[in-house]
Amino acid sequence: MHGGFPLQTNPNFSNDIPLVRRAELKHSATASLMRKLNRSAVLDLIRQDGPLARSEIARRLEISLPTVMRNVDDLLAEGLVRWTGGSEVNGGRPRSLLEFNGDGHAVVSLDLGGTKMYGTVTTLSGKVQQEATIRTCTGEPEKCLEQVYKLIEDLLCRPLFPGQVMRGIGVGVPSTTLTDDGVVAWAPSLGWRDVPLKEILTQRFGLPVITENDVNLAALGEYGFGAAKGASSVVCIAIGTGIGGGILIDGKIYRGFTRSAGEVGHVLPSASYLGQRYDVYGAMEIVASGIGIAQEACKLLEKQGQPFSPPGPSAEAVFNAARAGEDWARQVVDQTIDHLSLAVGAVSAILDPEVIVLGGGVARSADLLIGPVLQRLEGVNPGRPNLVPSKLGSQATVLGAILLVQDIITEHISF
Repeated sequence: MHGGFPLQTNPNFSNDIPLVRRAELKHSATASLMRKLNRSAVLDLIRQDGPLARSEIARRLEISLPTVMRNVDDLLAEGLVRWTGGSEVNGGRPRSLLEFNGDGHAVVSLDLGGTKMYGTVTTLSGKVQQEATIRTCTGEPEKCLEQVYKLIEDLLCRPLFPGQVMRGIGVGVPSTTLTDDGVVAWAPSLGWRDVPLKEILTQRFGLPVITENDVNLAALGEYGFGAAKGASSVVCIAIGTGIGGGILIDGKIYRGFTRSAGEVGHVLPSASYLGQRYDVYGAMEIVASGIGIAQEACKLLEKQGQPFSPPGPSAEAVFNAARAGEDWARQVVDQTIDHLSLAVGAVSAILDPEVIVLGGGVARSADLLIGPVLQRLEGVNPGRPNLVPSKLGSQATVLGAILLVQDIITEHISF
C-alpha cells in the first residue's frame, strides 16, 4: 500500500499451538504474502510501463514466467489489466501485450476544503470524467457531513462509461487523520473532532472508503500523475486558506510519530514567534497563507493610511496588484517570499527531497514566488531545492485519493 505495509507479529501464532502446526501456519502466511507481493509488483509494472508482454514482465521483475502468468490471469479476471490487441516480435513469434485497464474502473474522490468541497468521478488511470463543487458550511459539523453525503450521492448518480465499475470512495480532509481507522481527529474548518468518517461513509454507501489528509493526497497525486511523477521523494507544500504539507518517501506517505509530519504551516517564521500558542493556525500560516497574506495587506494599508473596503484585498488581489506595480502589494509579496523561503529552506535542509511541489490556491501566482524563493536560498542549503509548481492544481488531492483506493481494492502491498 502507498501508506506502507507494517510487518507485525501475528497474534494467531500462540504458544499453545503445536510447534509443527505453528510452522505450517507461518509458511502459509509467508506464501500468501509472497503471492500478494508478486501480484502487486506485476500490476504496478503494467500500470507504469505497459503495454508489456508476460515474458518481459518476468524478466524485469526477476520472477518465473508461470508466476507471472498466474498473476496475469487473476488480474485479467478482475478486469484490472487487458490485452491491447497488439503484439511485439523479438527474434521469434509475436507476443501479446498487456496494459492497465484503469478506464474500466471509477472512483468518487472528494477534497473537503475550508471554503468549498470539490468532488469528482475519476478513472483509476487518473482521468476526471465528472466534477461537482459546493460551498463548505464552515464550522457547522452536522451540515458539513450532510454536504459530504449530498456530494457523493450526486456523483454516484452520474452515468458511467459502458462496462465501467464504481470501485470506491476517497476523501481528502484538512485534518490529521487516523488513516487505518478512518477517523478525522480535528478539522477546524469543518468543525469535526474524532469523526469516524470512513465507518460512516462505508455503512451509508456500501463501497470501500479511504480517508487521508488532503495535502498527503495532493503529494500522492503529483507523484502519480503530476509534477513529481515517479520521483523517489516528494514534498508538496499547499498554500491556500492555510498551509499544509505532504511527504512521500519511496512512493509512501510519511506521517510522523504523531501523524503531523509535513505541517509546514507550523514552521516558525522567526524567533519572535516562540513562546506562543497556535491552536488553530500555525505561525507560518498566520503570515503566509491566503488568509495571512490578505491580513498582512490590510495591516500595511492601514499603517500607510490607504483606504480599503472591508474585509480588504484577497491574496489573489494582492498578487494582481503586485503585477500591476502597486508598491504596497510588492511589499506584501516580498514578505511572503521571505517567509516561504524559510519554509522551503527548512524542508530542503532536513529532508532533501527530489522534488518540492508548490500547490494550493496561492500557487496560481507561482510565477511571482518560485524564482525569488530560489534566489534567496542560493548558497543557503547544501543542495539547491528543486522547487516546481503543481501541474494538477485543484485536482491534486482527488487524483491522489484514487491511488489509495486502488491500493485497497487490489490488496496492494509493497516493501
